[in-house]
Amino acid sequence: MNNMTRNIIAVIFGLIIGMVVNMGIVTVGPSIIPPPSGVDMTNMEGLKEGMKLFEPKNFLFPFLAHALGTFVGAFVAAKMAASHSMRCAMIVGFVFLLGGSMMVYMVGGPMWFIAADLVLAYLPMGYLGGLLGGKKDS
Repeated sequence: MNNMTRNIIAVIFGLIIGMVVNMGIVTVGPSIIPPPSGVDMTNMEGLKEGMKLFEPKNFLFPFLAHALGTFVGAFVAAKMAASHSMRCAMIVGFVFLLGGSMMVYMVGGPMWFIAADLVLAYLPMGYLGGLLGGKKDS
């Protein structure tokens, strides 16, 4: 298998693993820090409407899901890459940033969370995952 094919597979696998981590944390989060009563988190409209009732603690697990999902996905992509491991990790970070930007557009949230999430959870975690998972050749 040539390097480019292996790198593409590494990025795809990193994205899948990162999404699994993200969804796992998002699923477990409300059982640890319950949402405010009356918030329907089963659909986008309910989440969007209930966002104004959220307290800062309710944003902890979404942030962790975004940051750790990106980090693990980037780490896996960098570990699996045949070459250019940092580039593969950062592609994962950019894809997750696009997903996070879409969520902000669809659901919204307080500006402090949007800024922290978009600035701290995606590209820095992609870089860190690439740094820790990568090879010295990139």
